[in-house]
Order: sequence, then structure tokens, then C-alpha cells
Amino acid sequence: MARKILIVVDMQNDFIDGALGTKEAVAIVPSVIKKIKSYPKKDVFATRDTHPENYMDTQEGRYLPVPHCIKGTDGWQIRKEIADIIDEDNVIDKPTFGSVKLAEKISELAAAEDIEIELVGLCTDICVVSNALLLKAYLPEVKISVDPSCCAGVTPEKHEAALETMRSCQIQGI
Repeated sequence: MARKILIVVDMQNDFIDGALGTKEAVAIVPSVIKKIKSYPKKDVFATRDTHPENYMDTQEGRYLPVPHCIKGTDGWQIRKEIADIIDEDNVIDKPTFGSVKLAEKISELAAAEDIEIELVGLCTDICVVSNALLLKAYLPEVKISVDPSCCAGVTPEKHEAALETMRSCQIQGI
């Protein structure tokens, strides 16, 4: 039986109810907490969107001119009730949408044993889809799924579009 790994993408204050928050993001918090608690702590990994103070001078900042997830700020923090149940050693800071460091770390696990990966978090149409596709590129034979009830997009329509994109790339909803 394959070891099941949970990836919690960017469940940070700025994406929940801060600078880029949405009511849909707020609504998934209890479901994400329940999902995390259903996994052994050692099998839960998280990403944290991490930007420098000069974010507005970066390419992303020019295209998305809303300062968010600036390292060290309250908005950068993973929501407290989520951070409290995730091992800090399993949190990976990432400077952009997808994390090569996460893909490499999960690839190391896959080299040692059979795994399956499930992703949840924010935003479905940006960082969730980016990490799901990156993991699929690194691990094409590993089963990767996304729980749509534990994800929220920038809009409900973009959430659905991202789920369809992932289905097209053999990343299944559960």
C-alpha cells in the first residue's frame, strides 16, 4: 500500500482573509483542518508563498500589484490553527507559484517508497495547479489528486477551470 502524502498549499492569512482573501478561501479553512488531521503529521507538507519587501519591483508584483505574503508579516503566516498542526520542518517557503524544492523533496520520498499525493489549499488556479503540474512532471507515475472541497480559486469560475486543467493532465479530484 502506498504512503499517502498531503500537500497544503499557501493556507496563509493574506490568501484567506487578508490582501487577496475571498469568502471561498475563508469557507475552506475548517475542511482543510479536518483533512490535515486525517493524515499522520509526518506525511503533511505545506508551502508558504514568500515575497521580499520589494515585491512591487518584481515581475509578479508588476502583474499582480497587491503586496502580499511579505516575509515576516502577519499576512505571510500560515493560518494559526493550521500552522499549529503542521510540523514546521515540513513547511517550504517558495518565491513563486510552484515550488521546485517541494517537488525535489517529494521526489526523494517517492524514490524510497511508493507514495500517493493529495493537494489542498489556495489558490486553485495559481499555486495549487502550479504545484500539482510540477509534481506530475517530476513524478509522472505517482497518483496525484486534488480535493476540490479543500481548495478555493481567485473566483469560483477560475477554481473550476483549474480543476479541469488538472483533470486533463491526469490529476484527479477526489
